[in-house]
Amino acid sequence: MNCKNCQTELTSQISFCNKCGGKVIRNRLTLKNLFASFSEQFFNYDNKLLQTFIMLFKRPEDVIGGYIDGTRKKYVNVISYFAIAITVAGLQMFFINKFYPEAIDFSFMSSLPGQEGMEEMQKENMSFAQEYQSVLMMLYVPLYALMAWITFIGIKKFNYTELLVIFMYIQAQISIAGAIIAIIAVVLGANFIAFSFFMILLMILYSAYCLKRLYNLSPAEIILRTLIFLIILGVIFVLFSIVAGVIMYLNGDMEAIQEAKKQAIEAKKATSGS
Repeated sequence: MNCKNCQTELTSQISFCNKCGGKVIRNRLTLKNLFASFSEQFFNYDNKLLQTFIMLFKRPEDVIGGYIDGTRKKYVNVISYFAIAITVAGLQMFFINKFYPEAIDFSFMSSLPGQEGMEEMQKENMSFAQEYQSVLMMLYVPLYALMAWITFIGIKKFNYTELLVIFMYIQAQISIAGAIIAIIAVVLGANFIAFSFFMILLMILYSAYCLKRLYNLSPAEIILRTLIFLIILGVIFVLFSIVAGVIMYLNGDMEAIQEAKKQAIEAKKATSGS
C-alpha cells in the first residue's frame, strides 16, 4: 500500500509514514472513528493544542523560544495557533451576541468624566471592532512587535521577525484564554465592556511575563521595560487620537459628538435638579 498523503510505498506493519509522518488510515470513515479521532486531537492531555495552551502559561520560553530556535513539531506552530485564536474569538462574540446581548452595555461609561453622550459612538466602535475583529488582531501584532523592538533596543536577542512570532503567540494565547474567561463572566452576569478593560490589563501583565522569561530579565528590568512600552503605547494612542479627531472634524462627526455631550449634560442637570 501507499501513503495517502505523499504516495510513498509502505509496509503493512507500520502505523506512520516514514517520509511525511502521516498516520496510516486503514479503516473506512465512520461516526465512531471520526469521534475517536476528534477526541484524540482535542481532548487528550497529550495533544499538541492542549499542551501548547498549558505551556504558554507555564513555560512560554519553551514554546515561543523553541519555535524561534527551530523546534517545530513539539507544539502547535504559530500560524495555526493564531488561526485557532481568531476562530475562538469569533465564536466568543457570536455566543455573546446571540445569547447574552444585554452584556454588551455601554451605559456605565456615561458616568465617566468626558464620556457623556458617547454611548452611541462607543456602540459604533464596538460594531466596527466585531466586524473586522480578525483583521484588527492581525494588525495589532506588527504594531506590538515594533513597540517591543523599540522597548528592547539595547538588547539584541530577537529581531523584528522573531518579535512578530512572539506577539502572535502572545496575542493568540490572550484571545483564547480571554474568550473562555469572558464567556464564563458573561454567563455569571458580568458586563462584557467592563470586562474588556480587565483584559487589557491581563494582556499587559501576560506580555511582560512572557518577555521577562524570553529575555531572561530580572523583575526590576522587566518593570522598567514595561513602563517604557506603556509610554510608547501612550504616545501612539495620542497620535492616533489626534488623527482620528482631525478626520472626525473634517467629516462633521465632531460637531455631532459635542452636541450629544451637551444634551447628555443638560439631561443630567435636569434630572439632578428635579
